[in-house]
Amino acid sequence: MTSLQQKLDQFASPLEMLRTSRMGPYQYPIPAEFSNWREEQRAWREGVALMDQSFHMTDLYVEGPDVIPFLESLAINGFKGFGDGKAKQLVCCAPNGYLIGDMVLMGLGERLVNVIGRPTVASWIEYNASLGKFDVTCDRDERKLDNPKPKKTFRFEIQGPRAWDMLEDLNGRPLDSTGFFRMGQISVGGRDYRTLRHGMGGAPGLEFWGPVEMYDEVKGLLLEAGERYGLRQVGARAYGSATVESGWWGCVFPAIYSDEAMRSYREWLPAHSYDGLASLGGSFVSDRIEDYYFTPWDLDYGRLIRFDHDFVGREALERMATQPHRRKVSLVIEPDDAAAVYRSQMGDGPKGKAMEEPSAHYAAYPFDSVSDLDGRRVGVSSYLNFIAPDRTWVALACVEEDVAAEGTALQLQWGEPGGGSGRITVEPHTQMPLRGTVTGWPFSKSARTSYRAA
Repeated sequence: MTSLQQKLDQFASPLEMLRTSRMGPYQYPIPAEFSNWREEQRAWREGVALMDQSFHMTDLYVEGPDVIPFLESLAINGFKGFGDGKAKQLVCCAPNGYLIGDMVLMGLGERLVNVIGRPTVASWIEYNASLGKFDVTCDRDERKLDNPKPKKTFRFEIQGPRAWDMLEDLNGRPLDSTGFFRMGQISVGGRDYRTLRHGMGGAPGLEFWGPVEMYDEVKGLLLEAGERYGLRQVGARAYGSATVESGWWGCVFPAIYSDEAMRSYREWLPAHSYDGLASLGGSFVSDRIEDYYFTPWDLDYGRLIRFDHDFVGREALERMATQPHRRKVSLVIEPDDAAAVYRSQMGDGPKGKAMEEPSAHYAAYPFDSVSDLDGRRVGVSSYLNFIAPDRTWVALACVEEDVAAEGTALQLQWGEPGGGSGRITVEPHTQMPLRGTVTGWPFSKSARTSYRAA
C-alpha cells in the first residue's frame, strides 16, 4: 500500500500535489435539497430543521484502561471533569504547534469514547494508538463515501426555535435540560437514545444517535412528529453553509505535510486517505506550506489550551503564547461586488469565477487571500457562503489583529491567479475583488449571545 510520504516524494513539493488534486469540496452524501436550500437555511433560524448526520462523518471508537491519558497526550485542551456522559471539542496539534484539526469527543463509558468528525484527526489518533504506548484499541467507522459497509449508527440533529417543543412531544414528557454540550437521553418510539445538547441560531437543539438498523423507523417518527411544527429536512447544499453561521472553521488545513517530526505519520497514512487525496484551491498562493497552517489562537482555540499536562505540540505552543496572533472574523460582502461576479457570467468580456450558492467552495481546502483596501495582505478566508435569511454573502476569515475590529473594511480576492488552476472543478476565469466589512462570529447575532456566550 502506497503511503502519503511515498506519494509526496513523486512531487516537487506538497503544494504541487495539493494544487493539482482533482478532489472537489467536502461531500455530504444526502440529497442536495429536500425542498429548497433557502427555506432549509431559514428553518434552523425560524422553525425546526432536521439534519441527517448519519453518513458524512467518521466515527472512531477508542477503548481501553488508558483511554483518557492517551487522548490527553494528543489534546491541547484539558480533561478535568470529563467522563461518561460528557462531551467536548478535541483539538490536536502537530509537534510544531500548528493545528491538525478538531473533532467532537463523547464519553460513552469509563473506558470508551467516540470521536466524531472529518477523517483527519481520527487518522492522527489511530496512528498514535498504533505506537503501543497506551493500552487502547481503535474501531473506525469510516464516513460513507470511503466505506462500502453500512455505518454502525444513525445520527440526527434537530435545531431551531421550535425544536425543543417538537422533541418533547416526541419524547412524551419534558426533556432534562442538560447544559450546553452535555449528554442526556430521549425516548423515540419506545426506545431510549443518548443525546448531545447544543444549538444553532440561538435556540436549544439536540443531536441523538443509535443503531443504524433503527434509521428508517426513527427518521419516520421524526418526520411524523415534525408535521405540526413545519419541520424541514436539510439537504447537502444548506447543510454545507451552516459553518459560517456557527463560526466553525471545519476545513482546517492540517499541519501534516511538512516537518521531519511528522514523517513517520506520513509513512503510516495511506496515499488514498482523505488527506492524501485532498485539494487546495483559491486566490491565496504561497510557496511556503507553513503559510497555510493555523495556530490554535488563529481560530479561537487558544482559550482552550491547558498547560497542565504533557501533549504533542506543548513546547511549541508555550513559545507561541506571547507572540501576536490572528483572529477569526466574519466578513460581510458588498452586494454590488457579488453582483458584479454574477453579471460577468453573461455577455462579453472577462468572466469571474462562478459563485456557487449557497457555498462557493470548489476545493477540499479553499484558501482566498484577504487584504486591506491599500492592498496589504492581512489574512485568508476558507469559507464564502450565501445566507438567505440575511440576504447576504458572508465569508469566514482569519486576519491580523489590527484589522479584526468590527466595521473594518477589507477585500477578498475571488478566483485563482493565471486564469484558474486547470482542475476539473475550476473553469477559466479572471480574478475579481469582493469588498467586505468585518463583523463578529458566529454571524447570527442570537447565536453569538446565547450558545456562543456559554
